[in-house]
Amino acid sequence: MGTTDRSGQDQKPRGGRLPRNERRVQLLESALGAFVAQGYHAAAMDDIAERAGVSKPVLYQHFPGKLDLYLALLDVSCDQIIDNCRAALASTHDNKTRVAAAMAAFYSYVAAENGAFRLVFESDLTSEPAVREHVDRVTSECAAMIADVIHDDTGLPGEASRLLAVSLVGMAQVSARFWISEAAGISQPQAVELVSGLAWRGIRGYPLTDEH
Repeated sequence: MGTTDRSGQDQKPRGGRLPRNERRVQLLESALGAFVAQGYHAAAMDDIAERAGVSKPVLYQHFPGKLDLYLALLDVSCDQIIDNCRAALASTHDNKTRVAAAMAAFYSYVAAENGAFRLVFESDLTSEPAVREHVDRVTSECAAMIADVIHDDTGLPGEASRLLAVSLVGMAQVSARFWISEAAGISQPQAVELVSGLAWRGIRGYPLTDEH
């Protein structure tokens, strides 16, 4: 069993060799807790090593610096929400259901107990170009997938489809963050139904016509 440090946080027991991949996952999990709780600037490599129950040299063997560790976490977090969005769009051919599924993917991601969404949508390091690039990837890749669906369904030009898709992604992530912090009286399914209903009423206003 782990011990408890002076701040009351659980520590992983020290010692024992793990395969490199397993150790990396363990370190990323510990780093996620530190970055979500403290933000990038306040979190220290000492704290992360202590959370993981390893020495700081072991941590540096896997990640040369704090920014490298943060970017590795962003990779995992960004891939997760992009994969969730892709799965939602592929889950049905009914576009009304697709809108709801895509919206639900963002809400489920924001509602996850590990708080990983804060690294992607509320990072305190967006002035760092590499971080900004990672964060922007979520919007660009999710919007590209949604734009393809909009184009196929409405016949709108590519640029117009992409603008609508970016608007949907923005609606999803901003409303989900508002819901998790300030609308606790609304259940997750209710929130998804409300916001996806609003989105669908707008998107269905662009029907495919013979002119396209």
